Amino acid sequence: MERSEPIIVCEHVAVSYGRQEVVHDACLQVPRGALLPFVGPNGAGKTTLLRAILGLLKPSAGAIRTPFADQPAGYVPQQKSIDPLYPVTTRQIVEMGLYPELGWWRKPGAEQARRVDEVLRRLGLREHRRKTFDELSGGMKQKALLGRALVSGAEVFVMDEPTSELDEETERDVLRHLVALARDEGKTVLLAHHGLDQAAALADRVCVVHHGRVHLDTIPEARQRLVGTGSAEGGRRHG
Repeated sequence: MERSEPIIVCEHVAVSYGRQEVVHDACLQVPRGALLPFVGPNGAGKTTLLRAILGLLKPSAGAIRTPFADQPAGYVPQQKSIDPLYPVTTRQIVEMGLYPELGWWRKPGAEQARRVDEVLRRLGLREHRRKTFDELSGGMKQKALLGRALVSGAEVFVMDEPTSELDEETERDVLRHLVALARDEGKTVLLAHHGLDQAAALADRVCVVHHGRVHLDTIPEARQRLVGTGSAEGGRRHG
């Protein structure tokens, strides 16, 4: 498959919670190897659409085509969705990304252990590998969750506000890793992100989710569409 061919396709997708339709008639094609930020006001449907793409929510209409039946996506949820008292070490969190290939009970072999070591090194987590999740700083927690996704070897990574709890320096560091995934390794990266200015530094086009409608826009188009919503600003807590 060539890089330009879509790896994810949404065809007239609607997603509902009970009787409330949150995403309306969404049509979207995501090219292989793209880094695509999802931007829009809080509650617009960004996370809902990403969860539907992941298969965690069933569309109430339309169809979504992904490669996840053959290879699951690497998913990084919002940090606040993880129990901070979860009694596992940083290394064990990263090793969770091996579950699709190992199952829940098999221990990592030498090759998997090497992959875990490489991810820990790559993200600067080696010296923190024995700390529990609760002992990590906010930035290190997010990197541990990112490491869990990376070690899976997935072709598609889905990130739900991966930098929302981070300071600016750590945010830049995490985003640098995501850019490298798409640019250097040809991975596809979808991320809900706060603030269009930050998204503009990552990609030329963004997926704008606004009033439940989905638009694939250039940065100027997105800025015009989001004027007055707050998501067109560079603030750190929008979307």
